[in-house]
Amino acid sequence: MKPLPAVCSIPLRSVFTCCLGLLMTSAATAEPGHDADPYLWLEDVGGEKPLAWVRERNAESVAAVGHGEAFGERERRLLAILDSKAKIPYVSKIGGQFYNFWRDASHPKGLWRRTTLAEYRKQEPVWETVLDLDALAAAEQENWVWHGATVLEPEGRLCLVSLSRGGADADVVREFDLSTSAFVSGGFTLPEAKSRVAWRGRESLFVATDVGPGSLTTSGYPRTVREWTRGTPLAEAPVVYEGRPDDMVVSAWRDLTPGFERDFVIRQKTFYTNELFVRRDGQLVKLDKPDDANASAHREWLLIELRSDWTVGERVFAAGSLLAADFDRFLAGDRTLHVLFAPTLRTSLIAFSGTRNRILLTTLDSVRSRVTAASFRDGAWHFEPVAGVPEIGTASVAPVDEYESDEFFLITADPVEPTTLALGTAAEPAGEPERLKRSPAFFKAEGMKVSQHEAVSADGTRVPYFQIGPTDLPLDGSTPTLLYGYGGFEIPLVPAYDPLTGAAWLERGRVYVVANIRGGGEFGPTWHQAALKAHRPRAYEDFAAVAEDLIRRKITSPRRLGIKGGSNGGLLVGHMYVRRPELFGAVVCQVPLLDMRRFNALLAGASWMGEYGDPDVPEEWAFIRGFSPYHLVERGRTYPPILITTSTRDDRVHPAHARKMTARLREFGLPVLYYENIDGGHGGAADNRQKAFMDALAYAFLERELAR
Repeated sequence: MKPLPAVCSIPLRSVFTCCLGLLMTSAATAEPGHDADPYLWLEDVGGEKPLAWVRERNAESVAAVGHGEAFGERERRLLAILDSKAKIPYVSKIGGQFYNFWRDASHPKGLWRRTTLAEYRKQEPVWETVLDLDALAAAEQENWVWHGATVLEPEGRLCLVSLSRGGADADVVREFDLSTSAFVSGGFTLPEAKSRVAWRGRESLFVATDVGPGSLTTSGYPRTVREWTRGTPLAEAPVVYEGRPDDMVVSAWRDLTPGFERDFVIRQKTFYTNELFVRRDGQLVKLDKPDDANASAHREWLLIELRSDWTVGERVFAAGSLLAADFDRFLAGDRTLHVLFAPTLRTSLIAFSGTRNRILLTTLDSVRSRVTAASFRDGAWHFEPVAGVPEIGTASVAPVDEYESDEFFLITADPVEPTTLALGTAAEPAGEPERLKRSPAFFKAEGMKVSQHEAVSADGTRVPYFQIGPTDLPLDGSTPTLLYGYGGFEIPLVPAYDPLTGAAWLERGRVYVVANIRGGGEFGPTWHQAALKAHRPRAYEDFAAVAEDLIRRKITSPRRLGIKGGSNGGLLVGHMYVRRPELFGAVVCQVPLLDMRRFNALLAGASWMGEYGDPDVPEEWAFIRGFSPYHLVERGRTYPPILITTSTRDDRVHPAHARKMTARLREFGLPVLYYENIDGGHGGAADNRQKAFMDALAYAFLERELAR
């Protein structure tokens, strides 16, 4: 499968160079009828005054909840889990070997290593180190964070290694030779940028990167693609495609499947619309598809994933469907389309991938994972369920080698059963996959259960949620409960095994709840679109309905109910904080969007206007203001205690969102703690030690506010 390149990254389905200082010179935009923002100075990410302010806030938070014996014990417990040598070393096949990136106490930045499948089957495989990131960082005096490698397939010898300073989205790209385990002297290199780079062949790349003024979109991503030949200056590489300044990003790649080599260029106009071109004889041929549909190629097949209904001839294909067509015939005008998946009211497509002779479909049925193998035989597609998928929990599949075999890795888990990695074959989907690895039980799950419930939202929509907690839970509202949500960008939340939450929260007799609110992808694009732009309040009404249902069922009470969310989920809990403060006893708001008046002017924010709207358009600001926590918080009103965290190196969601909200809450005399990790990017932590501290801080705060 050759999926579209990722253009953004948010927890569980991931999509998503801005120089951090460039946006600091923007003029203040005063809200009509209001004074100019008094905290614009906090948008200067690396400024001496803002960083002094950050250090003061960090010290206050550490003094409040980030010290003492109990905190140290919790932090050490979480770090031990993250550094455990018993956790599953997930692998991907390159050439004839299996590669893994690994962090532990001895290698905090990580090792890229490899082994054989026969060795991997052993309880303690023997690994060969390919790249020691700790040694590299020490030698170069850089805080390198691993961002992965792009391999020249199917040979599997050369790759492009991406390294980030401190965990930012922007990274440095260097050519690496797997046969010698060394960087290629004089090889392809790119300086720090939010680049999109792909192999076209051994001697050339497709490169979309920052090459100076005019080469980036307003979202801070590349808007030109070049074909760069080895040994020539990048500046002289011919431009293959140039997008518009207000596009989100453009990029290109080559499908290197033997016998099916094709060049593709994608113009990502907005977060949800794109144009896809195939390059033939030096010309770009636009694929005939809806702009809001995604398309990809797998061998002879063109695969089209719909986000809205599509009428082709006499047929109407529903939003959320996955269609297949013969690639060459489709380009020639044949519109014969096969339906690989069609949604129902409670089913949706989550992911798909190709093996040598099959398409693997991962779907949700009432937010429960299912996996199906599809094969084309005798002029029709046939579908068989894949064995080994849990009734409640998560399942994901990944081809072992899409060029040569039908084998796949199957990863399964549920909230109280540790993760399992198995090896199966799509040629025999009914056969029980071979278990290769199983994670240890990192917390005591005895006496816990997982149950699924539904709340009724303000407009009558039934909103599912998962509850994890004690079997003998007292129904008197006394149990500290943590409610988690996201509700955006068509990203589904499914009940997974979370050892950190288990050790820090569930093991103490608490309840953890995952809400499947609108805006997410639990029921496909229509579920997502129900909370877009002016409809965004539907997501917040859903979340409030789940909170109210927990209280109604006497699982917990407002004093004992905490909420947590990050990124778009940070916006969610920030909104609940200002709109429904009476429902909650504590709020943890992580790497959040909060100032929705200026989100589109900060870093990658312009790329999210398809989700939220454009605050520079008065008619749209009118509804956006209704979910901008920074503008909705009121002096003199009672709000629950809140912990806001972010990262200085987050070059996706600007740390000013968190900084300015904290400053405003302090101005109003409200109970707020703030912590800004210097490294970490949008993930909030650059290594296991930082993550253990940040998670311990959040749970110590929740413990203090909800369990006393």
